Amino acid sequence: MRKTEKGDPMRSRSKSAVDAKTVVRLFEQAGIHGVKDIAPLGAGEFNAIYAASAGGREYVIKIAPTDASRTLTYESGMMRAEVEFYRLMREAAHLRVPDVYLSDFSHAIIPADYFIMERLKGDTLDQAPLSDEERASAGRRMAEMLAKLHAVRGEGFGYPQNGLHPDWFSALSAMVENLIGDARRRGIGSHNGKRLLSYIRRHQEILKNVESCLVNFDLWAPNIVVLREGGSLKLAWIDPERCFWGDRIADFVCLDFMKLRLEEKKSTIADYNRHAEAPIAVTEAERIRFAIMLGYLGLIMEVEKYARYSLFHFGWWRNVAASRLLFSHCFATLKECAALAAAKR
Repeated sequence: MRKTEKGDPMRSRSKSAVDAKTVVRLFEQAGIHGVKDIAPLGAGEFNAIYAASAGGREYVIKIAPTDASRTLTYESGMMRAEVEFYRLMREAAHLRVPDVYLSDFSHAIIPADYFIMERLKGDTLDQAPLSDEERASAGRRMAEMLAKLHAVRGEGFGYPQNGLHPDWFSALSAMVENLIGDARRRGIGSHNGKRLLSYIRRHQEILKNVESCLVNFDLWAPNIVVLREGGSLKLAWIDPERCFWGDRIADFVCLDFMKLRLEEKKSTIADYNRHAEAPIAVTEAERIRFAIMLGYLGLIMEVEKYARYSLFHFGWWRNVAASRLLFSHCFATLKECAALAAAKR
């Protein structure tokens, strides 16, 4: 996994700066002594992450932001949920994830949540030196991993840290309303957020029929660790901090991302359906649900830039471009579905 370079243009304002002496104290709290080789790790843009070694073993420590003004509503308390999601991914979905050695939410040593986990061997998928055939194989394995994740069913909907809801419509409405509120508290209005909310209300009957399952909603190549062992590839999943309980169709937004219409993801859906308890059929209802989740990711990217970046930051302009793209495809698909429904009447 790559180390963050000094002056990294991706560094966001939410990350906590922690010195090496404090990192050593946090490891000692976990009974891990003789820590050395402490260095920033990864390209994540929310938590501060450091690699370290001790006693011949490699570790990662992840530290949540200390400045509440830099977090969005769904990000408050997110690390506590992440630790639980790691457990579910390992024990219920039977996926390869790092072992978590200690989590501390007491704020006794530092005013932030943190946890210490295993540092997995290998490279993240975006940086792994793979052949075209191996990369295609990794893509098929990711679809299989996703099917295993979705087999874990929930009893409610939404983010645990914000409180669960009885159905996906009410959960998603609250998720969007919270982001609109996050923008408003920073003096910003979100026309796209309000428009998205109107579509959610229009399609509430479709959304109310969604079954609750474990959703990652952050399945990018940097969150998959690849290790070549014995002539075969081993894949592991890291950073499930964006997980929620809800609509499995949401995970197809990030998977095979550059295809922004559900019907374009034929090979990915076929790989998923080989392992899924219930196949994706690309019905009109699924297209509507997918489009709405494109808009939800667009809204996250639209709003989070105000908390994390400045106008002079690469992340700001990346988010501007990405949110426009996502909203454009979201609303185009929803308008198309509405026109088709009207024509059938």
